[in-house]
Amino acid sequence: MTKPAKILLVDDDPVFVEATKIVLESKYQVITAHDGEEGLEKARKQKPDLILLDVIMPAEDGFHVCKQLKQDPKLADIPVIMLTSFAQHKGETNIPVSDGLELEAEGYLEKPISPEALLKQVGNMLKK
Repeated sequence: MTKPAKILLVDDDPVFVEATKIVLESKYQVITAHDGEEGLEKARKQKPDLILLDVIMPAEDGFHVCKQLKQDPKLADIPVIMLTSFAQHKGETNIPVSDGLELEAEGYLEKPISPEALLKQVGNMLKK
């Protein structure tokens, strides 16, 4: 029996993390991190198959974390899906959306996301 894919979920919202973890655990092994620094540390130690990375977090935002992941030869090949709620936060953030487009993130999901859409996107990304 093959081991389930390992997914690292990095988000500072504990409610979102718990709900998303429950959805993903039906098919995958899930590791969680609650900020960018913890996410980078866990990515280096655990070598996940996929990283779900929130954009808006305190201290290190998701764009900065993604840039560090992609610059690390040991982590650069791990697909990253950025999680964004820009639709709700446009007026509150000074993070330019174009930053994310210049990065090498493999996908973007807008929060809130349905469990079905999340599982479909993750499944498609892992097949690549």
